[in-house]
Amino acid sequence: MKNTIALVLGGGQGTRLYPLTKYRSKPAVPLAAKYRLIDIPLSNCINSGVNRIYVLTQFMSVSLHRHIRRTYRFDHFNGGFVELLAAQQTIDQGTDWYQGTADAVRKNLRYIAQRDIEHVLILSGDQLYRMDYVEMLRTHKSANAEVTIAALPVDSSEASSLGVMRCDDDGRVRGFLEKPQTADELDIVRTSTEWIDAQGIESRGRDCLASMGIYLFNRDTLLDVLEKTDYEDFGKEVFPASIRSRHVQMHLFDDYWEDIGTIRAFYDANLNLAGTAPPFDLTNPGSPIYTHARYLPPTQMASGVKISGSLIADGCRIGANATIDNSVIGLRCVIGENAHIRNSIIMGADYYESVSTDRIQVPLGIGSGSKLDGVIVDKNCRIGQRVDIQVPQEAADSDDADVMIRDGVAVVVKEATLPDGWKLTE
Repeated sequence: MKNTIALVLGGGQGTRLYPLTKYRSKPAVPLAAKYRLIDIPLSNCINSGVNRIYVLTQFMSVSLHRHIRRTYRFDHFNGGFVELLAAQQTIDQGTDWYQGTADAVRKNLRYIAQRDIEHVLILSGDQLYRMDYVEMLRTHKSANAEVTIAALPVDSSEASSLGVMRCDDDGRVRGFLEKPQTADELDIVRTSTEWIDAQGIESRGRDCLASMGIYLFNRDTLLDVLEKTDYEDFGKEVFPASIRSRHVQMHLFDDYWEDIGTIRAFYDANLNLAGTAPPFDLTNPGSPIYTHARYLPPTQMASGVKISGSLIADGCRIGANATIDNSVIGLRCVIGENAHIRNSIIMGADYYESVSTDRIQVPLGIGSGSKLDGVIVDKNCRIGQRVDIQVPQEAADSDDADVMIRDGVAVVVKEATLPDGWKLTE
């Protein structure tokens, strides 16, 4: 993999993840109590031996840049790096804001054109999965392909929200359809379950092959495609066009994969990680997830605390008789006595409060006696005592200044303050 570089796309404005993207880019959104989304593709790269990585950023990228600079530092002898490529204006014509994924790469071609690069891996910064890219490169080389794309077997009932591929018996991609909606469209791209089984993957009734948005290009192929066209998006333009004129191979992947594109997807993915049998194992010793090393004290729990099916990060203080069930508790989180937190994600805080509590109307953290069910609490929030947040059934989206409802989940906006006794219930 030493002749392979990775380009991690930082994503657009992240409107579907709003308000979590109100003050940060999508890849900088916290994940699983102590990580950020960007840690997933970067860790996959490091574990696969890809140590030359560019991260392309544009929107609300300050916290993302800070996290990457603090976290990903390589030694001076192996030549590795994680370099940030922010959208910028230069004297070259057309170098300004990125207009899409392919346009973002096109505006940084000078970093790809280095002579010792043979392959370019293009990744998304907002997906949750674990993959060894060495296996994908092996598929690419054995097929003598120009482009290889990772594919996930899915049931046809899930295909309407994904890009679906059709391939021949050798795994070469012959067709592609974005978000097929009708039975006739599905028939065009449906794959025989027997063929999937023959590849060593149990189909289990899954009869569609969905694009994961993970691409491996020969360097010269990528340069040729981007220099000779004005395509702006890989998924919608570059990939479909390449099928007609290039050898595009499919690399089958059969493990957990989640596109964290909406509030509901983010909420469900986090709570799934907190369960007793999580679909994505954070403790895999052979393929760890890296993040910023913090020197925080152990979490302190008072007497009578009850915790079940939850993730608790470092540096928390949990008051007496608090109950935490099926939840994710982030760094430096302060939870008061007799608080009840259920089915919720509390992202914690960036700092400990040093001012004495008698001078603060609502201290940082979750106040005593508060009840939260089905809530995402962003960082640095101040939730007073006896606050009650339970999302009404089938609640419509709302845009309150401090608590927004998205996809049936209440989101307490970053740095919001909810006074004692505040309620959002049925």
